[in-house]
This record gives sequence, C-alpha cells and structure tokens, in this order.
Amino acid sequence: MRAMLLAIGIALLVAVELGSPPPDPRPTEVLDGEPASDPCAQSTLTKPEDLLLLEAPDRTEWQKPDQIMDELQIADRSAVADIGAGSGWFTIRLAQRVGPSGMVYAQDVQEEMLNAITRRVNRLGLKNIQTRLGENNSTNLPANALDAILVVDVYGEVPAPVQFLLSLTESLKPQGRIGIVNYKPGSGGPGPTCRRVPDAVVRSDAKQANLREISTMDLRFQYLVVLGR
Repeated sequence: MRAMLLAIGIALLVAVELGSPPPDPRPTEVLDGEPASDPCAQSTLTKPEDLLLLEAPDRTEWQKPDQIMDELQIADRSAVADIGAGSGWFTIRLAQRVGPSGMVYAQDVQEEMLNAITRRVNRLGLKNIQTRLGENNSTNLPANALDAILVVDVYGEVPAPVQFLLSLTESLKPQGRIGIVNYKPGSGGPGPTCRRVPDAVVRSDAKQANLREISTMDLRFQYLVVLGR
C-alpha cells in the first residue's frame, strides 16, 4: 500500500511538471473496459503522460546508477550527456555527480520531456544542466567535448544504430566513454518487452562504428556495455 501511494504521489508530481492531467492509477492493461493495444506494434518511446513509468520507487535498487557512473568514470567537473533523458531521473543524478563545475546535457527527441526536465531543474535550483533537442540526423551535442555519454533504454528505438554511435563519437573527448544500457532480451523486469537489443548486437554495431569495448556490467534486468574510441 505504501509503494502504491508513493507511485501515485510521483504521478501527481510529474503531471504538475508537464502541465497535464495525472495518469490514471489503474492497471494499464485495461482502461475503461477496453484492452490496451499491442505495445510491439508501435514505438516504445515513453510518452510524456507516462513519465511515472520512469520514476519507479525501486529503480535505484535494480538499475544501480552509482555503479554505472563509476564504470563510465564520471567524476567531479565531468562533461556528460544523457541521451533520451525522459523525465530527467538519470540527468539529476549525473548533475549531482559532476558537481557545479561540471555540465550535463539532457538530450531527448521529445520537446515535452525537455520542458518537464527544465521545470524540475529550476525547482531544484541546479545550474549545471542544459537541455538539447535531438533530431533525426543530429544529436545536437557539442563536438569533442564530452567525458561520457549515457544511453539508457533507447537503443532499440534508434533506426540506424551504427550511424547513431558514429554521431556520439564525434562528441567524445579522446578518452571519453559511451555507456549503452539496455534491458536483457526476454520478459523480465519493469521495462517494455519489445525491441530489447541483445548485448551481442551492440558489440557488433560498435565494431562497425570503429569503437572498442572497454567493459561490461551485468545488472538485475539490464546490461551495460561501455565503449570508447
């Protein structure tokens, strides 16, 4: 009951940030007596009205953000990017890690998400976050400027992954790192069951993009692959 009340409270907070009605707290499978559509038949990008899904109370426990940031060697004064930033859940943690002298670029292809992040950042009084709207052919990130780029749960939505990795490489410093976090194939975990990319596919794409594998990490429901030039 406590977890349910906390989840509903988060939903109300997200709705305020978006300036829209809160999401329906009932199960998503059936609303108003009508079955939900097949999630595999459409994009799995999180919609602004579904930001609650990115703010699960137990996300820190199973995603291990501190360990991911350690693996990417993100430290004080680092310049980093959060690709597909969504609600800003990871963006805020990155900003806390890099400190006031660092910089976090919160990038997303949905402007509504960036607006929600801006309101969240303003409410928290953070000065080290910039939002960037990604486009089909551009990540809209500074060139040769980033120590690390984090890509969490969006790789399966990328239409041309090799080109995507190449474009990220253009924004890296010589020793910079790219962290790809995806759900493991199968039905386990809280994420969508569709478009889960095996780590072997990420490794293959990385080779085609002339990137080397630096390290990997096995998470409860996900994996992390760290790449570098």
